[in-house]
Amino acid sequence: MKNALTAVFEKVPEGYIGYVEELPGANAQGETLEEVKENLKEAIELVLEANRKLMEEELVGKELIKEPFGTIST
Repeated sequence: MKNALTAVFEKVPEGYIGYVEELPGANAQGETLEEVKENLKEAIELVLEANRKLMEEELVGKELIKEPFGTIST
């Protein structure tokens, strides 16, 4: 089964705002649709990076097996 993220873009007086439905915290804004799309890609990367760091801190000292588990292109 292929999994995809859903980006939502809203036109506002200042340009556009965007967010990812499936990833709370991944929000962005930009003057153009292209700008907000690029900013949203960066926001996704930052949210995923922050989540990884939080989880690493929580799992310190535990015996784990970690491996890649599929990818989602942004």
